[in-house]
Amino acid sequence: MDLDLVSRETLERLRTYEALTKKWTQRINLIAPATVDQLWTRHIEDSAQLYSYLPDAAETLVDLGSGAGFPALVLAILAADDSPDLSVHCIESDSRKSVFLRTVARETGVQVSVLNDRVESTSPMQADVITARAFTALPALLEASARHRKSGGVCLFPKGKTYEKELAAAREMWNFEYTAHPSQTEQGTVILEVGAFARV
Repeated sequence: MDLDLVSRETLERLRTYEALTKKWTQRINLIAPATVDQLWTRHIEDSAQLYSYLPDAAETLVDLGSGAGFPALVLAILAADDSPDLSVHCIESDSRKSVFLRTVARETGVQVSVLNDRVESTSPMQADVITARAFTALPALLEASARHRKSGGVCLFPKGKTYEKELAAAREMWNFEYTAHPSQTEQGTVILEVGAFARV
């Protein structure tokens, strides 16, 4: 999604999120210090590009290991005006990061559910869409997603330049269908769109 085309209200929410992330990163480890100066492009724009891959009929999005909220909070902010019926849930085991996620949701005025729990302990969520960014490698991501994904749901995972190694490792454990969409923010990286999958 081109952030130059979003509404003024959406842009203000994203700027609020940016400011809160910078402020809280001084106290807790939300994002790598080296990426703070590139927060808008490295984290917000990188997350926003997932929005165009959300199915039109999606009602429930679950983000695994949400951390600083990328991509879930960006997607929730973009959906606030465009797809207000999309229900966004963040699962985060770190209590301080969970407080941060709730603070961003409150300050930006978006409806986001934050579950302070481990991904493997949370009750199955029956998600239409599962997202995760910098959470774990693909084999473990598929394991975690199998618990929370609705039949027919889709997984969207931004992955770095070693994504082909992760795909090879995942194929040893899982049969799955995927599309690797080239990232618009960093050359050589992708968004893996994973459809149906099952254990080998």
